[in-house]
Amino acid sequence: MPNSATIQHSSSTILGNRQGYTLIEMMIVVSIISILATMALPSFQKSLVRAKETNLRRTLFIMRDTIDQYYADHGSYPGSLQDLETEKYIRQIPMDPFTGNSDSWVTIPPEGFAEGNVYDVHSGSNLVGLDGTPYNEW
Repeated sequence: MPNSATIQHSSSTILGNRQGYTLIEMMIVVSIISILATMALPSFQKSLVRAKETNLRRTLFIMRDTIDQYYADHGSYPGSLQDLETEKYIRQIPMDPFTGNSDSWVTIPPEGFAEGNVYDVHSGSNLVGLDGTPYNEW
């Protein structure tokens, strides 16, 4: 019958000689991490698109409100979006979150006999939103 000193010595020798992880253990850990990352990526990408959509909605609301304020003050619509900037209605023309450009906005002229060239504004992007409508129709 082995005494307790022999058991302690043999178990400390087995565990004490181990310096690191085996290749199999590392491959299992890396594969688990990659599976979890693959599962999280679509959700992350969708949340980025939602954030851009929210930014676009807010920007369109502000620009349309600014156009209405310009019309209320001048009795005509602005000739261009740059007029809003030069008249100090906005500090600068905002960037379209989907085109990444501030000069890609599509302006809609007023119908009828109203003066000016900018009645409404839409995104210049040809992409389709998560709800199925194109961004240039928002």
